[in-house]
Amino acid sequence: MSLLRKDLPPEVAARIPPGNRLAKGWPVLNYSPTPEFRERSWDLRVFGEVANPFTLTYGEFKALPQVEVGADFHCVTGWSALGFTWTGVSFWTLAEMAKPLPAAQWVITHCEYDYTSNLSLEAMMDADVLVAWGKDHEPLEPEHGYPLRLVVPKRYAWKSAKWVRGFEFTKENVRGFWEERGYHVHADPWTEERYSDQEGPGAEREP
Repeated sequence: MSLLRKDLPPEVAARIPPGNRLAKGWPVLNYSPTPEFRERSWDLRVFGEVANPFTLTYGEFKALPQVEVGADFHCVTGWSALGFTWTGVSFWTLAEMAKPLPAAQWVITHCEYDYTSNLSLEAMMDADVLVAWGKDHEPLEPEHGYPLRLVVPKRYAWKSAKWVRGFEFTKENVRGFWEERGYHVHADPWTEERYSDQEGPGAEREP
């Protein structure tokens, strides 16, 4: 069940992008099966156009400085869930460790099953972007991305990729799984950037 914006108090409706409705709960949308997490063999790679590529174990990742981010969650399929509190590591922290080279303009998120998602480095460096292992002070459920999912609050939720295994800094955009299948490079929910046929000239170069 979901509620349309017109049926909500104004202060709640103002938090829901055009074309979306308020969801009850947090729907699960997966393209692939939920992977099994094996901590002893799991790692996170940060590589590409950086001065300091590195690989972290899960324990090393969780030992990094933690942040909490309060943010809503907007799905391109037309629903929004409000008021989540995410716990994890700021993407900014990983970027500072990696030291992107001047040529780095994009970040490709690599996930289980060779799934990828793409965003500009500028978008990824927003202060509210984090790599999360928890929501609302509990570990993420496996179907929602445990052990790690990217959270990009200002973009449609497919950019908040589940089951993250690496971040690749690149000179040029490389479209991810859904972008290759017709979804928008930038995915701003407030301007309804849903599909690639809405992209203007230069979208591959814009932030």
